[in-house]
Amino acid sequence: MKASIRNAALSLIAISTAVSLAACGSDGGSASETENGPKIGVLLPDATTARWETRDRQLLEKNIHELCRTCTIEHGNAKGDVAMQQQQMNSMIAEGVDAIMLVAVDSRSLGASVRKADEAGIPVIAYDRFSEGPIAGHVSFDGQEVGRLQGQALLKAMGDHVPGGQIVMMNGDPSDANAVLFKEGALSVLDGQVKIGKAYDTLQWRTEAANLNMSGAIAALGADNIQGVYAANDGLAAGSISSLKANKVNPLPPVTGQDAELGAVRRIVAGEQYMTVYKPFLPEAAAGAAMAVAAARGENLDRVAKQEVRTSEGKTVPAVMLTPVSVTVDNIEDTLVKAGVYTIREICTPDLGAACRTAGLT
Repeated sequence: MKASIRNAALSLIAISTAVSLAACGSDGGSASETENGPKIGVLLPDATTARWETRDRQLLEKNIHELCRTCTIEHGNAKGDVAMQQQQMNSMIAEGVDAIMLVAVDSRSLGASVRKADEAGIPVIAYDRFSEGPIAGHVSFDGQEVGRLQGQALLKAMGDHVPGGQIVMMNGDPSDANAVLFKEGALSVLDGQVKIGKAYDTLQWRTEAANLNMSGAIAALGADNIQGVYAANDGLAAGSISSLKANKVNPLPPVTGQDAELGAVRRIVAGEQYMTVYKPFLPEAAAGAAMAVAAARGENLDRVAKQEVRTSEGKTVPAVMLTPVSVTVDNIEDTLVKAGVYTIREICTPDLGAACRTAGLT
C-alpha cells in the first residue's frame, strides 16, 4: 500500500523537484552497505543559528548511524528560505525516503508539504520546533518554559529596577512556532513587572536585524532608559549587545539569550550577556534519531517516545519533551562543562583569563 501511494505521489511532483534534488546531500555509508537500508531525510532551517550545522546535524547523523548502520541520510539546509525547504521536502518525497526529520522554517507554510509526505506514506518527525500538518512524532523542549526561564533571569538581574524598569524585547521569528512559545512564556513572567519600551519580531532570527532594531530602540527610548533586554536567542543577544556597545551604553543592561552558543558563553563570562538557555543537544538528538529510525523502519514510535502532543489536525502523536536549563556565569561549569558541551579551554580564551578566574573556570 505504501509503495502504491508513494508511486502516485512521485509522478505528481517529479518535475517540480528536479532542481532542488541538488540541494540535498547524501551522508550515508558506502553503496554496498546502504543500498537496501532505510533512507532518512534531515531538513534543517537555516545556517544563521550556529547550532543546526555545528551541533544538531553532527549529533543526529552520529546517532542515526549508531542505531542503523545501513541507513542513508539525506541532508538539506533551507538557509531560511521557505520555498527552498518546500522544494527539499518534494525532493525527498520524490526520492522515496522512508522518514523525514523536519525543522520547519515556517511551521504553517510547511504544513502542506508534511501532508504531501503523509499521503506518500512517509512519516515526518518535527524536530525541535512544531510543524503543522499530520506529523508522526515530535521531539523538542517546553518552549514556554524557555521563555519563563529567560524572563525570571531578567527580573533577577534587573534587581532594584523591578517593578517598573523599562526593557526592550527582541523576539524571534513569528513564523517559528517555538518563537511564539518563548514570547508567551517570557510575558507570563514579565507582564506587570516591567515596562516594555520597544518590542520587535525578528524575521529569520537575523543578528543584523536585532542590531538595527536595538539602535532604533536606543534612539527612541534613550541610552539611559533601558534597564534590560529580552533577547530570544544568542544570535539576537549578540546583535543587541553589539548595538548597545556601539552606542556607548555603559554599563550594559542585562541581556538574555538561548542555545548556549560558545560566543554567548564567552560573553557571559565577560559580563556582557547575563544568561542563556541550554537545551541539551545530546538527549534531543538521541531522541530524534531514535524516532526517525523507528519511523523509517515502520515501527511504532510509542516504543521510543512516551509523551504525547496534539497535531494541528487534532491527532495525538508520540513525543519526547525535554527540560531546558538556565545558564549564568555561576553555573557554567556545572552545566555546560560537566555535560561535555565545551571545555574550560574552549571557553577561556586568553583575553578572558582574568574573568574566567573570577568565575572559577580554571
